[in-house]
Amino acid sequence: MAAESMFNRPVCVQVRCQGCEERRLNVRVNIELLSISNPVHKKDLAVRLTDDTDPFFLYNLVISEEDFQSLKSQQGLLVDFSAFPQKFIDLLQQCIQEQNKDIPRFLLQLVSSASVLDHTPVSLNVVETNPFKHLTHLSLKFLPGNDADIKKFLASCLKCLKEDKMMLEEKLRKTEEDLTRQLSYAQQSLSEKSRELDKLKNEWTSYTTALTNKHTQELTNEKEKALQAQAQYQQQHEQQKKELENLHQKSIQQLQNRLSELEVINKDLTERRYKGDSTVRELKAKLSGIEDECQRAKQEVLSLRRENTTLDAECHEKEKLINQLQTRVAVLEQEIKDKDQLVMRTKEVLDATQEQKAILEESTEKKQSHIEKLETTIKSLSAELLKANEIIKKLQGDLKTLMSKLKLKNTVTIQQEKLLAEKEERLQKEQKELQEMGQSLRVKEQEVSKLQEQLETTIQKLEESKQLLKTNENVITWLNKQLNEIQMAKKLESSASAHGGARTAISPHGMPDRPSFPSSGINHSISPLYAYQNFPEPAHNKIVNAQCPVPKIQFNTQLSKMNRCSDVQAATAAAHPANKENGDNLGLESKYFKKKDDSIPLRGLSQNTVNSEYLKPYLPAKAQPSPKAAVTPASAYFPG
Repeated sequence: MAAESMFNRPVCVQVRCQGCEERRLNVRVNIELLSISNPVHKKDLAVRLTDDTDPFFLYNLVISEEDFQSLKSQQGLLVDFSAFPQKFIDLLQQCIQEQNKDIPRFLLQLVSSASVLDHTPVSLNVVETNPFKHLTHLSLKFLPGNDADIKKFLASCLKCLKEDKMMLEEKLRKTEEDLTRQLSYAQQSLSEKSRELDKLKNEWTSYTTALTNKHTQELTNEKEKALQAQAQYQQQHEQQKKELENLHQKSIQQLQNRLSELEVINKDLTERRYKGDSTVRELKAKLSGIEDECQRAKQEVLSLRRENTTLDAECHEKEKLINQLQTRVAVLEQEIKDKDQLVMRTKEVLDATQEQKAILEESTEKKQSHIEKLETTIKSLSAELLKANEIIKKLQGDLKTLMSKLKLKNTVTIQQEKLLAEKEERLQKEQKELQEMGQSLRVKEQEVSKLQEQLETTIQKLEESKQLLKTNENVITWLNKQLNEIQMAKKLESSASAHGGARTAISPHGMPDRPSFPSSGINHSISPLYAYQNFPEPAHNKIVNAQCPVPKIQFNTQLSKMNRCSDVQAATAAAHPANKENGDNLGLESKYFKKKDDSIPLRGLSQNTVNSEYLKPYLPAKAQPSPKAAVTPASAYFPG
C-alpha cells in the first residue's frame, strides 16, 4: 500500500453547528492517493481534516471508485475519478485565495447536525457565493476518527516531530562549528585591521592639519567673492520680485475671470443634471409590457438588417457612379486642349454631373432620414432594456421572499437573463453597424465635395479657354482689317499709276519730294486727294509694284459675313492717316508671333490665316520673323 501526498495546507473553514453561531477555524486538509495492489490493483482517495492546535480533532474520508460513482450521480458531477482530486485541489486553492477578503467568492463550510463538534459526522461543503444564490459545488461527508485512528495519527505526528528534531540537532551542530571557525578568523582579521587603523589615524591627523590651513585661506577668499555675488543677486532678486508680482496680479485677474465663467458653467450643469434625473425617473416609470416589445424589437432588427443590405448595394452603386465621374473628369481635362469639341463635351458632362449630383443629394437625404429612424428605434430599445432590468430587480426581491418556489423558477430566470444578454449584444452590434454607416456616409460626402471641386476647376478652365478663343477672334479680325486696308491702298496705287503719265503733262508741279507707296507700304495710308493728283511716279516704285503682287487671301464664310461692315469702314479709314500714336508701324506687334506654352491650338481656322511668306513685305522690320523662327512650329495664333 503506497500513499502519494497531493495536498497538505491549512485552510480557513466556516463551522456551522445546530443552534450555535457561525465561527471560523483553521483546519489542515491533507489529500493522499492510496494505491492498493493486493489482491486487485485499486486507487482510493483519502482526505483527512486535522487541527494543528487540537491534536484530537480528526476527521477521515476514503473515496473509492465505486463510492465516487454514487457521489457523481447524487451531486451531478461532470468529472471522472482520475481528474477528481486535481479539481478538488483547485477548488481548495480558490478558497485559500478568497479567504482574506471581506466577502469571499468561494467558501469552505463544515456543517454538523449536533450542537458541538464532538465525534459526530460532518459534511464539508465547497460553496460559491453571489448576490443571487449560494451554490454548493461539492459536499463531502467526513467521519470522526476513533481512538485507534487518533492514536495512529498522534504516533505519525510524533514520528515526524522526532525526525524534525534530529534534523534540527544536526543543523545546530554544523552551524556551531561554522560559527566557531568564523569567530577565530574574525578575531585574527580584527587584530590586523586595528593595527592598520592606528596607522591611518596618524596619517589622517597630519593630512587634516594641512587641509585646514589651505581651506582657511580659501574660505576667506570665497567669503569676499560671496559678499560681492550676494549684492548682485539681491539686486536681481528685487527686479525679479517686481516682475513676478506684476505677473501674479495678472494671473489672479485671469483666474478670477475664469472662476466666474466656471460658476456660470456649473450652474448650467446642475440644471442639466436635475433635468437628466427627471428624465431618468420618467423612463423608470415606463416599465411595462417588456416581452411584446422585445419581440417587436427582434422584428425591427431583422428589418434593419435588410435595410442595411439595401444600403450596401446603394453604396456600391454610388462608388461606381463616382468612378464614372472621375473618368469623365479626366476626359474633360484632355478635351480642353481641343477648341470646338471641348466646349460641347464639357457642357454635356456638366449637365450629366448636375443630374448625378441631384441624385446623390436625394440619396443622402434618404439615408439621413433612415438613420434618424434607426436612432429612434435604438432609443426605444434602450428604454425597454432599462425597464427590463428594473423588472428583474423586482423579481429578485420577490424571489428572496419565496425561497420555497425558487428551485422551480431558477431555470426560467436564467433563460430570461440569457435572452436579455443576447438582446444587448444584438443592440451593440446594431449600434456599431450604424456608426459604420455614418462613417461611410461621411466618406461619400467628402468624395462628392471633391467631385464638386473638380467640376469647379473644369468650369474655370472652360472659361479660360473661352477667353482665349475671344482673344484669338479679336486678333483674326484685326488682321483682316489690316489686310483689307492694304488691299485698298494697292487699288488706289494702281489707279494713280494708270493716270500718272497724262497728269504729269497737265500738272505744273511734279512734287518729286512726295513719299512713295510701295506694295509693302504699311507705313502711310493714301489720302483720296493725293491719289487723283497728276504726279510722276518714280521708276523704282513701278518695279517694286510689278515684282510684289497683292497676296490673295481666302476668308471663312462666317468671318466674311461679319467683316463686310469692317471692309466699308476700312475703305473710309484708308483716306486718313491711321495709327498716329504708334507712328509708322501699322503691322502686328512681335508678341503675337511668339509661341506660348500655355496656348491652345486653333483648329478649323486654316482658311482665315495667311502664310508668313505673304505677310513679310507688309510687316515692319522689327516684327518680321527670323530665319530660325521659320523652322519652329506654328504658334497658337498662326497654326501651320
